[in-house]
Amino acid sequence: MEITKSKCLTGELSIPGDKSISHRGVMFGALSHGLTEISNFLQGADCLSTISCFQKMGVKIENTGNSVLIHGNGLHGLRAPDTVLDAGNSGTTTRLISGILAGQNFTCELTGDASIQKRPMGRILKPLKLMGAEISSQNGNDCAPLTISGRALHGIHYQSPVASAQVKSCILLAGLYADDKTSVTEPYLSRNHTELMLSHFGADIASEGTTASILPDPLLHGCRISVPGDISSAAYFIAAALIIPGSEVLIKNVGINPTRDGILRVCHEMGADIELLNKRSEGGEPAADLLVRSSKLKGVTIEGEIIPSLIDEIPVLAVLAAFAEGTTVIRNAEELKVKESNRLDVMVRELSKMGASVTGTDDGLIIEGGRPLHGALINSHLDHRIAMSFTVAGMAADGTTTIQDAHCVDISYPGFYRDMKSLQV
Repeated sequence: MEITKSKCLTGELSIPGDKSISHRGVMFGALSHGLTEISNFLQGADCLSTISCFQKMGVKIENTGNSVLIHGNGLHGLRAPDTVLDAGNSGTTTRLISGILAGQNFTCELTGDASIQKRPMGRILKPLKLMGAEISSQNGNDCAPLTISGRALHGIHYQSPVASAQVKSCILLAGLYADDKTSVTEPYLSRNHTELMLSHFGADIASEGTTASILPDPLLHGCRISVPGDISSAAYFIAAALIIPGSEVLIKNVGINPTRDGILRVCHEMGADIELLNKRSEGGEPAADLLVRSSKLKGVTIEGEIIPSLIDEIPVLAVLAAFAEGTTVIRNAEELKVKESNRLDVMVRELSKMGASVTGTDDGLIIEGGRPLHGALINSHLDHRIAMSFTVAGMAADGTTTIQDAHCVDISYPGFYRDMKSLQV
């Protein structure tokens, strides 16, 4: 994919549904009684992997393209799959479904693509085993493929060493099948879509500070879910509009859950002109339209408890920092080393190719902004967030930027390049 410098961006668009919410809607609908209807479902490869896994366990799911209908089997109605469950490239599918599988009455195998087979699963294996789960890494390296033999589970209070919604959700979902209350305490609050949505389905779940707790064996009822646009996908249009002079873009129906809106808070601190319009809430998930105008940005420090609320947006924030005046320091982001790629190393390597001054640290990045960037050959490392971040960089840089394996954006945003082109004057 070749990207050239853009003139101003103008217009409006609606971005695809939130990936995290789409995943959870399928999972919780499958465990409910009755019909669950999900509108604005994200038709990305990761979410389709979640659908496939539950279909293999006997759940009837109809995907019309505009909506997804799940005919729930109930909490104890899943059936043993007659083949391996394949999560594809989806870490969310792999980790969350492991919690559900740990409490079933059958044995199955769970795997994913080459990237998933390198991502750390020890962070869920430990708490699940503390609950009594029989779960193991087939290669003995705490990675997929996993063998999971469902059995009776025990409620625990787990002190998580990482602020991870995937870890928290895995434990809470296993807690649905436990013999007592299950609680998870995090060092910082991670995204809370699981807590909000499970409550919407009828689970007895509570949150206090950084601790979430769930009672076992609830009667979950199917419901309607309208998925807001994914703020992680909106981030690339926000960034492009901010750094390309003369731009003004309206991004409609974006989820602004406080556990996900860190990018908006950081952008405002950097001096961004972003106006939130038409604020509303549906199913406990707040949303708004974002009016973004090009702005003169300044460097900031990004660290601490805000990191979990923008962990997926750090690559594109690094791009913003390269175009801002002054120094941006990113700390406490070591989680990026174990995503689809080592995103910290990749951002250092690839941004440097474009002429940016960027230094990697043990847990983050230091970016000296304000240098003019030029086109380069960018290796996406088959990481959708890297490919989209460098699309933004290429649109604001001189010359031509070529992104290798740009098709990897289909993981989360199949129409990304089309939608970006629609805003170009």
